[in-house]
Amino acid sequence: MPDAKFEIQMLHDRVMVRVAPVDEERRSSAGIVIPATVKMTNRLAWGEVCGVGGSVRTVKVGNKVLFHPDDQFEVEVRNEIYLVMRERDLHAIASEGPEHGTGLYL
Repeated sequence: MPDAKFEIQMLHDRVMVRVAPVDEERRSSAGIVIPATVKMTNRLAWGEVCGVGGSVRTVKVGNKVLFHPDDQFEVEVRNEIYLVMRERDLHAIASEGPEHGTGLYL
C-alpha cells in the first residue's frame, strides 16, 4: 500500500528547517583538511525553511537560516530529517542582496 500524502501545518511560532548536508571533511582557509571526526562545539549550521507557523513574523518558506542544530528537535518525514524550532532560536536569515543590515550576504 503506497504512503498517503499529507500536509504538515506548523503551529504558532514554530519553524521547520531542512538541514544543509554536512561534508565529511572540511578545509580551513589555509587549505588544511579537517577530518570528520573533529567536532566543533557551538558550531552554527545553515538550513532551508520548509514550513512556518501562523505567528512567525520574519522568515518565510524558502529562506536560508542560521541556527544551532544541537538545541532543536528532529523529526523524520519520508526518510528525510527536519528540525523543528521556535522562530526566536534562529540567529540570521541569508538574503540574495544587501537590503539592510551588515551588508554581508551569501
